[in-house]
Amino acid sequence: MTEDVVSVSAPARLHLGFLDPGGRSGRRFGGIGLALAEPATRLSIRRAPEDRADGAEAGRALAHLNAMRRHLGLGDRRYALTFSETIPPHAGLGSGTQLALAVATGLRAIEGLAPDPAGDAALLGRGNRSGLGAAFVSAGGVAVDGGKGPTDVPPPIIARLPFPDEWRVLLVLDPRTEGFHGEDELKAFASLPAFAEIDTALICRLVLLEALPALAEADIAGFGAAIATIQQMVGSHFAPAQGGIFTSPAVARVCAMLAAEGAHGIGQSSWGPTGFAFAPSQEEADRLSRTVAEAVAEAGLTLRVVAGRNAGSRIERSPLRRIAGTG
Repeated sequence: MTEDVVSVSAPARLHLGFLDPGGRSGRRFGGIGLALAEPATRLSIRRAPEDRADGAEAGRALAHLNAMRRHLGLGDRRYALTFSETIPPHAGLGSGTQLALAVATGLRAIEGLAPDPAGDAALLGRGNRSGLGAAFVSAGGVAVDGGKGPTDVPPPIIARLPFPDEWRVLLVLDPRTEGFHGEDELKAFASLPAFAEIDTALICRLVLLEALPALAEADIAGFGAAIATIQQMVGSHFAPAQGGIFTSPAVARVCAMLAAEGAHGIGQSSWGPTGFAFAPSQEEADRLSRTVAEAVAEAGLTLRVVAGRNAGSRIERSPLRRIAGTG
């Protein structure tokens, strides 16, 4: 006999910088981010005699599944979740949000229900500081969110542009280090000084009048310069909590080497430890990778060259053949 299985691929994202961490504008945080082609959280979901999930994220996945089942009024229906890939956790790539929304998206799809990424994000406790993770479920590219308002829903997306197909992102990952998350993240935010109003004004100008126009014109030098400046400003603000502009000193050293070799837009995604840089082509990204390969290996880091992603989560439904009586 056959049964339906739904597969979901939810993209990782880079957080390229906050607009107003202090909320002086009345809407707190705001941010600019980029959806990535890789890594991704990839899961399949099917009906089953009992709930089950595999992998290191099984506990969180089942908690999200249970919350969504109650919210959608699905009664005693049970499901099996299988993960073929997950975004590295606590690396600054949006793993928690994408895990939650992949489960929610898959459950809605297998039950024939309309998607609601913003509503699901609010229900599952995601999007408290950024609307980018929920936004990249429905569409990709570079997006800007307008900051957290007085409601529980994620911040609204106020701008979105495609990321040039030929550009590449160099990700510098430190598997030995984690960025702040959970209670530690809340304490870190609480410990920081007020973000200067003049800095928010400058970052907003950099996003609106430099980064986005340069992106629209495929000007990687202009885009990279704006992002690097934003990163320097935001990173300096968070430095007292995370020990520097970069969480990982090893990632900081490799990113400085990439900048010296001509890479664009050096920065750290969210609390890190993942660093990033941009290159205008695969060939240039490969060249840059070779120049830092020895330093990456010596420091125990990982460097990945990936493309941007100009589409949202990929959802596929297919029949799964199984032997009658098996789960």
